[in-house]
Amino acid sequence: MFNKISIIGCGLIGSSILRAVEEKKLASKISAYDKSTSVTNYLKNNFSVEICKNLSDVVKDSDLIIIASPLSSYKEILLSIQSNLKENVILTDTGSAKKEVNKIIGNLSFKSVNWIASHPIAGTEYSGPEAGFSSLFKNRWCIISADEKASSDKIKDLENFWNKLGSKTKLMTFEDHDYVLSLTSHLPHAVAYSIVKTAINNENKFKDDVIQYSAGGLRDFTRIAASDPLMWKDIFIDNSENILKVLDNYAKNLNEIKDAIKNKDSKKLLEIFSSTKKVRKEIIEAGQDTDKPGFGRK
Repeated sequence: MFNKISIIGCGLIGSSILRAVEEKKLASKISAYDKSTSVTNYLKNNFSVEICKNLSDVVKDSDLIIIASPLSSYKEILLSIQSNLKENVILTDTGSAKKEVNKIIGNLSFKSVNWIASHPIAGTEYSGPEAGFSSLFKNRWCIISADEKASSDKIKDLENFWNKLGSKTKLMTFEDHDYVLSLTSHLPHAVAYSIVKTAINNENKFKDDVIQYSAGGLRDFTRIAASDPLMWKDIFIDNSENILKVLDNYAKNLNEIKDAIKNKDSKKLLEIFSSTKKVRKEIIEAGQDTDKPGFGRK
């Protein structure tokens, strides 16, 4: 599919892409880079691809470059690779926020580069290359956002790439992407961090009991809150404008529930709970989960 694919950052997402590309033979040559020595050693022991010692080498003659590193590392990466970018290369990423990345790329004024952002809506609460697996993207959505200078043919090539990895693709503007993800992903993580922090207080004498008798609700929130702290710190900073807006709306809705409880307003509580129940059904109908007990998870 491509002569050479380069992957920068080989944690959960990057190593999963690496596994899938290698398994499906989507490139004649694959090169990879990670700044972590332990990750590099893992790659050398588990993959038969070119492992580069520095950033500038990894992108040489590459047709597709995938940045799968924390958002805070993008500027350093882009500055390091800009002089070795092949003409008409596809430059993409896997980040969960796009606004700040676009600013960096705009300031660098890349020539003959097709900047087409990707966001595979896939992952687990685990991190690191050992957590990756080739089927991670199967039947998952990948949102693609293209710079106005990007070739339509290159956009199709990237869509086809994600399709080969098993993903369904959706084209979306950078702005719409960041807003939608602030609701579907970033808000739930903010809420999960807050709930777990509230429930598991180091000074709380009931901490052991809370952990021992965790019901499904708290248990699932701990799964979300166990996500990579570095990655989520960057997301909350880069998409802060949208996240703050949705958190304000969340606070209003939470206060509405608080008032209903305070006033023992059973009618209002029933109205709120009934209005949200149908969303679960719509998510199942959209194929984003199953109706099996335990939400389809073992």
